[in-house]
Amino acid sequence: HTRFRNVTGVQTCALPILSMNIGIDMMGGDFAPMEAVKGVQQYLAKTKNNLFCIGEPIQLEKLFQQHGLSSPFLHIVPATEVIGYHEHPTKALKEKPNSSIAIGFKLLATGDIDAFLSAGNTGAMLVGAMFSIKPIKGVLRPTIATLLPKLNGKTGLLVDVGLNADCKPEQLNQFGILGNLYAKYILNIEHPKVGLLNVGEEEGKGNILAQAPYPLLKENTALQFIGNVEGRDVFNDKADVIVCDGFTGNIILKTAEAMYDAAAHQNLANDSFFGRFHFENYGGTPVLGVNKPVIIGHGISNAKAFYHMIALAEKMIQTQFCDIITSNFENL
Repeated sequence: HTRFRNVTGVQTCALPILSMNIGIDMMGGDFAPMEAVKGVQQYLAKTKNNLFCIGEPIQLEKLFQQHGLSSPFLHIVPATEVIGYHEHPTKALKEKPNSSIAIGFKLLATGDIDAFLSAGNTGAMLVGAMFSIKPIKGVLRPTIATLLPKLNGKTGLLVDVGLNADCKPEQLNQFGILGNLYAKYILNIEHPKVGLLNVGEEEGKGNILAQAPYPLLKENTALQFIGNVEGRDVFNDKADVIVCDGFTGNIILKTAEAMYDAAAHQNLANDSFFGRFHFENYGGTPVLGVNKPVIIGHGISNAKAFYHMIALAEKMIQTQFCDIITSNFENL
């Protein structure tokens, strides 16, 4: 068992067995560890779950003291190294076993924590998820999704948004399943409508990649497949889950971020629609299809973003979301 310090004291002891244990990389992100500490403070002011803050102990203890943050639910797990943004993910995880990300995945793999989140090196988080936690049996490729603000005030899901730039039809079919489960159990959409992103609504439209998944999704009895959707449907209520390859999805994601920047430039950042584009309102994105909850945050995450990442981790644990995916893929 990894050793840790409880913030209510300086003693060191083994990680206890507790009902809900969430691990946080406190050193990942442009504004870490300060904003991570503020996010932890916001979370503990509303909800009491055990937070294991992985990072440089002297820095963390000093910041906790400055913010008057002391709680029996708050623990420090010492990590003496940090993986930078420009480091090679696989090499860094191997050469920096005492980094906050490497220790986080070690704790997650051993069951000492139930979920792990970071706003640090995205590549290292994905490599750690793939090789430390491993994909759920039957999942061809894990995926990442982003939330889509809808014009009617609802929220949808776009999947994949960058993890899989080159995809096969079978993978897009599974992205539909994973997105459908996330919409149902995390977003609380009772009967999610799943659409395939294409250049037209007709079944025969699009390139080979857009045409090939259509019959697979159409025959998939686990989904309410509504057919093709176009780019103009991304922010309306036609589909709750939109499936595409990661190359296309990432372009849409970055375009949406640019829309928010443009709105902010025009003093529309607080508009009821455009304001919902700000990443801090969602915190981070989970890696869908791996055995335990792993959440990746934006590199510029602030306190509010960290708060929402922790809250998402809590909901994924609470709903036993990874077990739901496992059960569904066992039944396929």
